[in-house]
Amino acid sequence: MNKWIELLLGLILVIVPIYVAWSMKLYGLGSAAIVVLKGGIIWAIIGIGLLLILLGISDLKE
Repeated sequence: MNKWIELLLGLILVIVPIYVAWSMKLYGLGSAAIVVLKGGIIWAIIGIGLLLILLGISDLKE
């Protein structure tokens, strides 16, 4: 994958879930199921985003 695409996709996958989690809090969707899904899915997406950022940075070094 292109190093710039990896960095851009990584940033998107880190920023968007944080925004979604914050906006769900504002709309009052605080049931237990939403909290569990929000916790698991958002952390997984953030982890993938951070992985892509690290891959992009390592490609920039080469």
